[in-house]
Amino acid sequence: MNGENNQRGEGIIAGRNAVNEALRSGRAIDSLYVARGEHTGSLSALIAKAKKMGISIKEADGRKLDFLCGNANHQGVVAVAAVKEYAAVDDIFRLAEERGEPPFIIIADGLEDPHNLGAILRVAECAGAHGVIIPKRRAAGLTYAVGKASAGAVEYVPVARVTNIAATVDELKKRGVWIYAADMDGENWCSVDYSGPAAVVIGSEGFGVSRLIKEKCDFVISLPMKGKINSLNASVACGIICYEIARQRSGIKTK
Repeated sequence: MNGENNQRGEGIIAGRNAVNEALRSGRAIDSLYVARGEHTGSLSALIAKAKKMGISIKEADGRKLDFLCGNANHQGVVAVAAVKEYAAVDDIFRLAEERGEPPFIIIADGLEDPHNLGAILRVAECAGAHGVIIPKRRAAGLTYAVGKASAGAVEYVPVARVTNIAATVDELKKRGVWIYAADMDGENWCSVDYSGPAAVVIGSEGFGVSRLIKEKCDFVISLPMKGKINSLNASVACGIICYEIARQRSGIKTK
């Protein structure tokens, strides 16, 4: 049974036949939830096919699967479809070239909250970024909730999903992109020159930018914290930094 339009949210596909057809058709699948411990028969074949396609596999108990598909007959497997096809990193560079602009990229290093990712896509679209890069594992993907939180921006912003953020940062640097990590104890965010090819790394909600990624970055930039807490919401911090980049690139002078 296909539970795509159930009360738990759009993009849910339940049942072995429905999931198999979605995979066969090439539909963009964000992740596959399978019953814990049941990796035999036709379900094993589905898992193998999904892995070959680079889809994230997550084990879950029956109650989780029931919740995801609104108690439809899931037969031990539920797929969460992406609201849009994922792009490639090359697509982001191509868009920058088409606009005649140096690349402006946002890298989300392990964001798990779909509302945060959606809000960052909205920021990317409004501030003129050419694309967003996210990891395949342990992070939010292009789910229905992300699409809704993006307020339509998901339709316009290329989102590349990569296996390894660290390797992707190395690739971007080889292509001439300067990498800026948004983290504590860095340079003042508005004292840095962003006019060249730039990628801003926004860390996860709980841990910030990972140590390995931070070490690979060319700059660490920080926002002033005047209150009693020491961090901003990830999408809010992203918005402030991205609009500084937009200001500099637009040639808008501060008084």
